[in-house]
Amino acid sequence: MKVVARKADLVNALNTVNKAVSTRSSIQVLSGVFLEAKAEGCHLAATDMEISIKAPLDAQVEEPGAVVLPARIATDIARNLPREEVVIEQKAGESQVEVRSGESQFMLQSLPAADFPQLPVFPKESAFTLGKKGFLETVDRVSSSASRDETRPVLTGVLMHVTKTSVKMVATDSYRLSVKETEIDTGVEERLEAIVPARSLQELSRIGAASDADTISVVATDNQILFEIGGVGLSSRLIDGQFPNYQQLLPDSFDHEVVMARDELGDVVRRVGLLAQRNAPIRLRFEEGTLTVSAESQDVGRAREAVPVRYQGDVLEIGFNPEFLQAGIAAVAADEVRMKFISPLRPALLSGEGDDFLYLIMPIRLND
Repeated sequence: MKVVARKADLVNALNTVNKAVSTRSSIQVLSGVFLEAKAEGCHLAATDMEISIKAPLDAQVEEPGAVVLPARIATDIARNLPREEVVIEQKAGESQVEVRSGESQFMLQSLPAADFPQLPVFPKESAFTLGKKGFLETVDRVSSSASRDETRPVLTGVLMHVTKTSVKMVATDSYRLSVKETEIDTGVEERLEAIVPARSLQELSRIGAASDADTISVVATDNQILFEIGGVGLSSRLIDGQFPNYQQLLPDSFDHEVVMARDELGDVVRRVGLLAQRNAPIRLRFEEGTLTVSAESQDVGRAREAVPVRYQGDVLEIGFNPEFLQAGIAAVAADEVRMKFISPLRPALLSGEGDDFLYLIMPIRLND
C-alpha cells in the first residue's frame, strides 16, 4: 500500500475519526485507525464497537491496500511533520508502515487490517435527510442532560422522535430533564423513535460543526443508526430499554412564575456559584421585588448578590446544583428565561418565550 496526501488533510481526517478510537478495550486493534486505499479513493475509520466514524482522505493512491495505524502516535506524528506532502507506505509482507515527509521518516508497527471489525455499510436507498442546523441545535441543547452513569444505560441516551415535520429529543439523568422539539422538514416515511447514546449525538454535532453540508442523511435499523454529513459517516448502536415517561414528570401547574433577562441571571448564578463548591447548593431566595442568590462552602467562603425581579407573594427559597442550573439557563435560546416553581421541594421549570424547549430541574433540600 502506498498513498500520498497533504499533511492538513491527514490531520483533519485523523482528528475526525479519533473520537471513536477505543481507550479501554482489551482488543488491541480497536486502539488503532484503519486506513484503506482503493483505486476509487481513500478513507480512515475507527470504532470502539459502540460508535464508528469513517472519514474520506483526499489522497493519491499509488498502491491499494489497508493497514491499521496506532491512533495516538500516528496523530502526533502527522501534526508535527515538517512538509505538506506526506507519504504512507507499507511494503508487501512487512508489518511496519513508513510515514515520511521531507527528511523525516517514521517506521510504525502496524496492526493486522484483517482483524479490524467490519463497519456498517450506509445503504443510501434507505436513507432520509433532514436539515443539519435545526437537528444539531436540538442535540446541543438537550444531550448534556443525559446521564453518564453506565449502571443505568437507558439514561445515557437521548430519546429521539422524528416525524415528517419535526424532531423531538428528550434527555434526563433523573436530576434534570431537557425536552426540545424543532420543526424541520424530514424525508422520513414513517415515524421514527429511538434511544441514541448521547455521546454519539455529541460526536455527530462536532463533525457537523466542521462540515459545510446543509443536510444530514440518516438510516435507522433495529439496533443501529447511521448518519452521514459531508462524506463523513457515523454509526452508533441504539440503546435497548424503556425510556422514562417524561410527560408524567412535567407538573400540570405551578404556584410561582418569574421572568428574568437570561444573560443577567446566568451571570449572577455563575459568579455566586464560584463559592458553591464540594456539592454545596446555590440558593435562590425570592421575595417582594428581589431575588437574592447566595452560596456558602465550609472552609472556602460565601457569596451573595441581589437583583430586582418582578415577584409577588410569599417568600420562596430554593436550592439547586449550580452546574445544572447554569446549564439550564444557557440552553434557553430566548432573551428572557421564564422560571416556574411549586415549592422548595418540587421541581422547577425553565423555558423561553416562543421556544419549544423545557428544562426541568430537581431542587436540593436546604439546611437552614
